[in-house]
Amino acid sequence: MYSQTQLATDEAARIAKRLYNHWKHKFEVAETEQNFQILMPTATVTLTPQSTALDVSIDSQLETAEQTRLEGVVLEHLNRMAQQEFQVTWQQQA
Repeated sequence: MYSQTQLATDEAARIAKRLYNHWKHKFEVAETEQNFQILMPTATVTLTPQSTALDVSIDSQLETAEQTRLEGVVLEHLNRMAQQEFQVTWQQQA
């Protein structure tokens, strides 16, 4: 399953880097010039900073209910890293 959303923010790179650093102690991670990836056992979260937004995607082998739960966990952590509450809509593709 694949999910994606976009957070409107001028601090996309800072937020992505904070979450990357937060999760690198628990999961394998990868960083490129374009994005940050958190490699979880059942999913890969990709954070791609843009100038006015943070693109977030989750690629997994999860069922819909588990994917939706993971979307909530990722958003909760992004909110904490940004110290603000984002309201987003996830687009899911099977």
